[in-house]
Parts: sequence; structure tokens; C-alpha cells
Amino acid sequence: MVCIRMATVDDLIQMQTTNLWCLPENYQMKYYFYHLLSWPQLLWVAEDYDSKIVGYVLAKMEEDDKVPPHGHITSLAVLRTHRKRGIATSLMRRSQLEMEQVFGAKYVSLHVRKSNRAAFHLYTKTLRYEIHDVERGYYADGEDAYDMRCVFEKQRKEAEAGDQKVKGNEVMMDEGVKDGVDVVNDVTKGVQEVAVSG
Repeated sequence: MVCIRMATVDDLIQMQTTNLWCLPENYQMKYYFYHLLSWPQLLWVAEDYDSKIVGYVLAKMEEDDKVPPHGHITSLAVLRTHRKRGIATSLMRRSQLEMEQVFGAKYVSLHVRKSNRAAFHLYTKTLRYEIHDVERGYYADGEDAYDMRCVFEKQRKEAEAGDQKVKGNEVMMDEGVKDGVDVVNDVTKGVQEVAVSG
């Protein structure tokens, strides 16, 4: 079982270790401290049953008065052993919620390698980010990055307008949410079966 919780200063070394295992873009420890001291509500970790950090999101608020308040995802990583479980989605959603509710962010931005198909799918299909721009040679190795954004108000309106189509008692949802709903439905079905047979 994995617990999603707000990061503390005690987590920073494990967050950095996870970053080193998962990503080619690495940061000095002072950068993690800077994020934690400035925007503690935006740093979240996924902790395994043995207190090991298996994923994290490192995020911040942009400090540009010329544009509406917005957040930025600096880094997101989940160990290979814990992927395909919805951990990255949970970390992102939690950080985004805090951006909007605590800091009044209107949208969140991030950069992703053009070659990172798995991350691109997560951002576009599950989290509903859109490509804002392409930044040529953004990464140290010269690879281009998609500059992506998720506008919170637009995301909310889309959800209200039709992402949840009700058919009788069944709720149809997008792929990113469906897995969690299946678990709830399986548990509910199991409880009903026990109640009927008991």
C-alpha cells in the first residue's frame, strides 16, 4: 500500500534519490530546500509500507506579476517498481489542488520531453494538459520540450459538461479515473455479496 502525503524536510534525501534513479534532470539539495521552504504545500510524496519514498512531485508558484498566478511542476518521478498504479496521477492532482486553493493559481505549467510518450499520455489524457508551446533544445542534451498547461477553470467546466455520463447506476469516467472507480465498485460488490450471503 502507498500513502500520498505532504513532504517534510526528512523526505528530501529520498526524494533526491528517487529523482536520480528516474530522471536525467537532477537537482542539488539546495533546490529541494528552496521549494520546501517557499511552497511546502506543493511538495508531495508517495510513501510505501516500509517508509520508503517511491514517488514525489516537486512544484512551485511562478513569481511573475505580468501574468495570472500560476504554478509549475518542476519534477515528477515514480520508481519503476511502482508505476502503473495511479501514483503519479495522485501526486499531481494533490499538488494542483493546493496550488489552486492555497495560492489562487489559475493554471499550472510543466515541461516534458517530446520523446517521453508515457508522461505525455499521463498529462494529456489523464490530467488534461494541453500543449502551449514547443521549446527547442530545452534539455541539456538538446532535446525539445513541450510546454504544457492545465487551466483549472477550463478543466472544471469540461468535467461538469460531460466527463461523467450517467447510465442508470453506472458512472462512465475517463481512463485516468476509471481504475480507482473499478476498485471501489469491486469492494462495494464484495460487501453486497457478503451482506446477501450473511
